[in-house]
Amino acid sequence: MHKKRKARLVLEDGTIYEGTSFGYEKSVSGEVVFYTAMTGYPESLTDPSYAGQILVPTYPMIGNYGVPVDDVKDGISKFFESDKIHCKALVISDYSSRFSHWNSQKSLGDWLKEQQIPGLFGIDTRALTQKLRDNGAMLGKILFDDEEISFYDPNRDNLVAQVSTRKIMEYGNGRHKVILLDCGVKNNILRCLLQRDVSVKRVPWDYDFTQEDCDGIFLSNGPGDPAMCEEAIVHIRKALQGDIPIMGICLGNQLMARAAGAETYKLKYGHRSHNQPVMRPGSSRCHITSQNHGFAIDERTLPAEWEPLFVNVNDGTNEGIRHRTKPFFSAQFHPEASSGPVDTEFLFDDFVQAMTAVKK
Repeated sequence: MHKKRKARLVLEDGTIYEGTSFGYEKSVSGEVVFYTAMTGYPESLTDPSYAGQILVPTYPMIGNYGVPVDDVKDGISKFFESDKIHCKALVISDYSSRFSHWNSQKSLGDWLKEQQIPGLFGIDTRALTQKLRDNGAMLGKILFDDEEISFYDPNRDNLVAQVSTRKIMEYGNGRHKVILLDCGVKNNILRCLLQRDVSVKRVPWDYDFTQEDCDGIFLSNGPGDPAMCEEAIVHIRKALQGDIPIMGICLGNQLMARAAGAETYKLKYGHRSHNQPVMRPGSSRCHITSQNHGFAIDERTLPAEWEPLFVNVNDGTNEGIRHRTKPFFSAQFHPEASSGPVDTEFLFDDFVQAMTAVKK
């Protein structure tokens, strides 16, 4: 019987957590972040927004429903958010090697090994999460044996350039023609658009889409600091001078804000969960959302022609913006959440309605 190998999670302040390996055995470094979702680890692991990060789920048992069959339809994976795992490593409390689900084909551990992603279990993730809440997101590294590597800060790199498509891709044959700026797009964004009589032209993050003939522009989610995406911001700023409807999600929200002239900043430990409450300013209605971001918009720097669209009920941070007169709006959370609540999927309908209104 193969003996389980021990490894250490070392934080930048010197704190050490010892765990047992159940994934690929190599030393890695990244930004340690926690997320509070109880389900959806296949979707989370394949979310490009987690690039460069060591992921810590707060739910104690992970792996109990295995990994689904990678069923691809019309060029889009049916159950994953991209074509690979993007986080640097996975750190959990209790690993379930015995999985049970009608659609599972392999264990989480086997999947991590195939994708060459380290995984540790036996870590007190409650204590680790409390530390990250108190100190903020921290750099960390997973070390095997006596190997030593340097700490790596992913926010110093343009992560969007690493995860964006390198070629133009087209999907669907709908009435509305949408240019999707891929900054690390999740597959469910594509699915939500294609379900609404939309055809999508997916372009690289730095592609000059301003000369394209289209009915709408979509700015996707993605990892890292939006300030790193200056090429995209220049093109978005030019698009804001026109009247073609524009919708953004997550990083797309921040890019739209920076293109409009606002500033962004890094949150202490970010919002990464399935049950974040948001409200529209002036409304008493609360929406439950899925979120995954480490940066936010400074509302105080929004130009006069822009206004907040949503606000986070927990901490008052911005969760979306819109132009007061033009069909431009964005959400910091994920209305396409998969897995997660679908309270705000109507925003895709709003985007389609905006394109329809401009066409008339």
